[in-house]
Amino acid sequence: MAIKKSRTVWEMLTEYFGDLEEEFDRWKANLERPSWNRKNCTVEPLHDLKITPTEVVVTVDLPLTVKSKVQVKPLDDNVLEISAEMKRKVRFSELGITHCKGEFQKYHSHSRIPVPVDMEKMQIEYKKGLLEIHLPRKHK
Repeated sequence: MAIKKSRTVWEMLTEYFGDLEEEFDRWKANLERPSWNRKNCTVEPLHDLKITPTEVVVTVDLPLTVKSKVQVKPLDDNVLEISAEMKRKVRFSELGITHCKGEFQKYHSHSRIPVPVDMEKMQIEYKKGLLEIHLPRKHK
């Protein structure tokens, strides 16, 4: 029978703050990057993530789109790729943005799901430019 060495409080705190720092760096990287890609003429849509005890609901704002042009694909167990083609091109100047030139015609986003979900049972609802993705949670 092997004896398991217990960790000290300092080891547990060091591990906790290391994990916290990694999560903060991931969050900070998302804030520092632009929300558009000039090369692909895409912009990242506004989105929200709601976690309940039974499911995860991802809500994405996709104005100027139609349901037939919206695509949702799971990239792996915890990342969704959302893309949608717009009805028309939008220039930055139309939005009051004067420091950038260019236009975009497509939405593109990767949404990371922080809890285990069942991607195969994903339910998608689209209504008036608002996309809702319901993912049932996996419980251990």
